[in-house]
Amino acid sequence: MDCSHIKFCTDKEKIDLEKLLALYQKNAFWTKNRNLEDLTIAIAHSNPVISVWDHQKLIGSARATSDGIYRATIWDVVIDGEYQGLGLGRKLVETLISHPLLNRVERIYLTTTHQQKFYQRIGFVENETTTMVLYNTYPNPEDLKQNSPNWEEISLNR
Repeated sequence: MDCSHIKFCTDKEKIDLEKLLALYQKNAFWTKNRNLEDLTIAIAHSNPVISVWDHQKLIGSARATSDGIYRATIWDVVIDGEYQGLGLGRKLVETLISHPLLNRVERIYLTTTHQQKFYQRIGFVENETTTMVLYNTYPNPEDLKQNSPNWEEISLNR
């Protein structure tokens, strides 16, 4: 397949989130329970967000969160199955990590279930020391509000 017309975009405002959700649900088992409202929040709080386009068709995406200097995490790397094996996934991740918001970061983390070899070819290595996770046990945001301090009243002089 000729990929010369494939474009990578760093403007997350150009992403139709319904199309992104459909891309996730078609191509990523780990996004099956996601919804548009939550995806809207995730994209709004991610920077950079890279999308991949075949003309007007959204065929890939990846996003990151970072403090800009010490740590970053890559999230939700996906390429439409019809376009896999063409080097677009590698180009997507390389575009993300070369972005000015990530290219100086000391450590970039990612979590993957089945694609370790893919990421190793890009330069990622397994990290045995970061194995902790906190599973949020609050069933909904209202429970969290009831059990959290009033953030407006917290003082450093306590």
